Amino acid sequence: MAEDLFAAAADERLSSRSPLAARLRPRILDDVVGQNHLLAPGRPLRVLIETDRLSSVILWGPPGTGKTSLARLVASTTDKTFEELSAVTASVKDVREIIAMARQRLGERGAGTILFLDEVHRFNKAQQDTLLPAVEEGLIVLIGATTENPHFEVNPPLMSRSTLFRLNALDEGDVAELVRRGLEIEGASADDDAIAQIAGRAGGDGRHALTSTEVAVALAAGRGRPIVVTLADAEAAVDAKAVRYGRDGHYDVISAFIKSIRGSDPDAALYWLARMLEAGEDARFIARRLVILASEDIGMADPQSLLVADAAARALEFVGLPEAQLNLAQAVVHLSTAPKSNRITTAIFAARDDVRTAGAGEVPPHLRDAHYKGAASLGHGDGYLYPHDGPDGWVDQQYRPDEVAEHVYYEPSEHGFEGRLRQRWPGSTPPPPSP
Repeated sequence: MAEDLFAAAADERLSSRSPLAARLRPRILDDVVGQNHLLAPGRPLRVLIETDRLSSVILWGPPGTGKTSLARLVASTTDKTFEELSAVTASVKDVREIIAMARQRLGERGAGTILFLDEVHRFNKAQQDTLLPAVEEGLIVLIGATTENPHFEVNPPLMSRSTLFRLNALDEGDVAELVRRGLEIEGASADDDAIAQIAGRAGGDGRHALTSTEVAVALAAGRGRPIVVTLADAEAAVDAKAVRYGRDGHYDVISAFIKSIRGSDPDAALYWLARMLEAGEDARFIARRLVILASEDIGMADPQSLLVADAAARALEFVGLPEAQLNLAQAVVHLSTAPKSNRITTAIFAARDDVRTAGAGEVPPHLRDAHYKGAASLGHGDGYLYPHDGPDGWVDQQYRPDEVAEHVYYEPSEHGFEGRLRQRWPGSTPPPPSP
């Protein structure tokens, strides 16, 4: 009895000394901030948890998005025994012991077992293989959590027996809500701009935001009570000055950024990129704008630009900030120094205008699908010339409806690769035979 009292007292003291993120860990699903695509009423993961019908799953998402919290919520709602391991410290021996206990538990009491394996990507192939038989026969339900792409880091047989749920980085509003909850637990308040500073610098990581909140509260508490976190406290907590702009400023800065790249000024483009990153702008928004610009303002003048912009966007998802600022900067310099052309933009707009205004646009008979029985009797494919039968891989043939057959949409500029394209394909003239 005395041991139980001492254990309870120890747990209470540890709880009060725990990091803010641990003290704020959700106790019910409605406490979870973000991940509505998985946890809103009726959404798949919520239904599986609430009905205790969860099969093996992999939770994949950036740090601080709630993977461990979700696993602990499962522990509080399931009738199964919940076991937890971290792949950072666990060994194959640990896994085998849990599997043996799960088998004994199932045989003696008919009770199932859930194993939460954090950082599952840290297990090598041999270690992951020890889990496979137990998962395959349903002896354990595996909940694996990872920040790395499981298609690369988790063995295919284990992946095929698990359901993958992707958790998204928290948006700024979600992080701000977490910060407010943290302040309430700490018995503190904060200026709106202080909350915005912490939320904006968290990079979608709720745990990082709560750690910064804890530091900011400690700084504010040094001035006495009541505890009011100021912008200066928030700046010190995240080790960054607030570079702020309002809603209008957001659009003004991104406009200046795009126009600097379009105007081939890499230094100006890098300045505006830095300005946005320092202000806590969503880096995914920046990456999306670069991908659009690569086709809108460069296009075929430098076809590689789209690949570079897309690679930067993918690197951002894979690496995250702050490291991915290098990938964004490289893309910005490439796009700024690339030859420019808006001919792809004008071409698709002109083509869509014709589609809306130039008539029904019936497919010419020789271009229609002729592979099915009876198509030939309808004249489908009759008169079609197969380009590869031509000596130069090209034949003179009409590919559009009559009413738009002579309209020109794409006219290569003289810039970059398009200039070379124009030399061998001037205007709307079909490409001449190759030499």
